[in-house]
This record gives sequence, structure tokens and C-alpha cells, in this order.
Amino acid sequence: MFLVDLLFPNRCLECNRIIHHDEVVCVLCLDQIHFTHHHYSESNLLLEKCRLLFPIENAFALMQFEEESTSQKIIHQLKYGSREKIGKIIANWTLEKVDLSSLKIDHLVTVPLHPKKEKERGYNQLHLFADTLSAALEITCAHTLIKRNFYKKAQAKKRREQRTFNENLFSITKNISNQHILLIDDVFTTGNTMSAVAWQILKEGNNKVSVLVMAMD
Repeated sequence: MFLVDLLFPNRCLECNRIIHHDEVVCVLCLDQIHFTHHHYSESNLLLEKCRLLFPIENAFALMQFEEESTSQKIIHQLKYGSREKIGKIIANWTLEKVDLSSLKIDHLVTVPLHPKKEKERGYNQLHLFADTLSAALEITCAHTLIKRNFYKKAQAKKRREQRTFNENLFSITKNISNQHILLIDDVFTTGNTMSAVAWQILKEGNNKVSVLVMAMD
């Protein structure tokens, strides 16, 4: 590992400084990330946006997703740069900033990729993030509870006006009831995807949904 680090040092995504192999940005650039400081016991912008789309208990976005921002670069590397381990780094930031244990969550559920998309990418960018939270909080993570029925191009590559809600985009794979689900995604934009998944969970019977995203557009 030492020789690899010496020949191919890990560098900060923002300033290009050499950093530890388990980091994604240096300490100085970490301080420049626009963390939202949302708190579950208070109203916040993400919570208000979700409430317009579906019944929700709590909502939290770790970062603000701004054009050309450090947070955008981090998430793009996670999704498109084959750097799956960034998910663990973001999860650790989340655990430092939010008391998720107070929410009384029954299951963590990730928004699924279509199998074709996951095969192309080589991984689901949410899985390591959610699994890290799951291990720390001792809450089960149900990656297969929700199924994506259609292959669609990445939302980030579409024009905003072309994003439309499709109530048949997702389906639930098993019956659940009386459960509080923490629904996890990377970036909240229009909320259409999150809403489609949330309604699949809510319509099953007396379930509750909270939302956690890495960043909010």
C-alpha cells in the first residue's frame, strides 16, 4: 500500500493537495463544503419540499449541491468516477453531524438503480453509504425492497423540463406494514424520484417515511 501511495498519491478533489488514501478532500477544502446543518427536530427546506409531494416524518440533506461546488465534485466522483469508497466517507460525515439513532427507524432503504445501470457502473453508489450507516446504527438495510422497473438515462443528464413523474417507475418487492423507513438517495432535485419510491412504501399500509440525501440541489 505504501508503494502505491508513493507512486499514485491520493489527491484532494478540490485543490489537488496530496491527502490520506481514506480521504476525498483535504482539511482546508472540507471546511469550504456547504453543509446544510439541517436538523430532524426542526423544519428545513428539504422537509418542506418533500411535504408538497408525500407524507413525511423527517428529512435531512447533508450538503448543498451547487454548480461547480466541492460537494458536486465529490458526488460526481462517487457516481461516475468509480470511487465507491467515497460513499463510506460521506456516511461518516453524516454520522458526525446527525443523530439518526433518535429517529426510531426500522429499516434503511436505498433508491435502486436499474440492473442494467448498476452493471454498467459496477456498483450502486448508495450501497456502501447505507451499509456504513447500517453497521454504525445497527439498523437493517433493505437494498432490494424497491425495484426499478424501467431503464432510464441519468437524471443529471436530462434537461429539467424533461423530468416527469412516472408512478410505475418503481415497485415494492415484499409486503411491509407498520414500519418507519429511512429512504436514502444521493441528490434531491425535483423530488419526482423520491416521491415515486415513497408512495410505494406508504401505500403498503400504515408505514412512515423519512428521507436522507447526500445533497440537495
